[in-house]
Amino acid sequence: MRLRVATWNLWWRFGDADGRRAAVLETLRALDADVIGLQEVWCRGAADLASELAAELGMHVVFGPSPDASSWTVRSPADVDCGIGNAVLARWPVHRLHLEGLCGSGRVLLGTTVDTPVGSWHVQSAHLTSSASGSAVRCEQVRVIARHVVAAPPTDLPPLVLGDFNAEAASDEMRLIEGHLTAPAEPGLVLVNTRRWAADPDEPTWSPRNPYVAPSGSPPSRIDHVLVGAGRGTVRLRVGDVAVFGDGPASDGVWPSDHHGVVVDLEVAAPRE
Repeated sequence: MRLRVATWNLWWRFGDADGRRAAVLETLRALDADVIGLQEVWCRGAADLASELAAELGMHVVFGPSPDASSWTVRSPADVDCGIGNAVLARWPVHRLHLEGLCGSGRVLLGTTVDTPVGSWHVQSAHLTSSASGSAVRCEQVRVIARHVVAAPPTDLPPLVLGDFNAEAASDEMRLIEGHLTAPAEPGLVLVNTRRWAADPDEPTWSPRNPYVAPSGSPPSRIDHVLVGAGRGTVRLRVGDVAVFGDGPASDGVWPSDHHGVVVDLEVAAPRE
């Protein structure tokens, strides 16, 4: 059995969010993923974009709002009444496990469990600080992620962490969360970055090819990642195809987000003895 998972930052309400919505939906529908972690999901009142997308895609959803959206609303006064958060969409029932703010940054970590046909699955959607000089903060944020991985009730499948880490693979924070090129964030915890299986492990998810990114003058970087726990769970997973998506305009010519997403096919192997 194949499990297709993906992570994607939807760029909140920036850049004509209402005009981008159709492009986001078209991209996700074509992706046909089983589990999707989303970041920078806008909400207003009782409504949120993730729940709307899930309804149109026929998926289950958990949305976790940030307690403080001011870092976003200050840049878009027209959307001062909007919140922001993370979400997990799944083809099967999904349940909230935890929601925690990450070091006062307004960004959050959403933990869920998904009831897949091959067993339970601990899935987290993470969004780390974007400060160019924020590596030390991100190191503390990945420690929070690691603590939740080890504290969560064991699930059948190994833990899955999806997110916009705002960090490249060689950074201190990514080495820390992976836990095998340096001492792990939690004793014995290894979370393998699936980019290692990609045809181009450095293919960017933040790229000057994207018209929303080009004006910033930023260099290309791969800052969105899919991590899979090693040696955990009773159902083994093998990493298959790894690719970037959302790296071009939709059929209406609109680019859906400033980030490109990452999609990974995981093959279910025989249960561990």
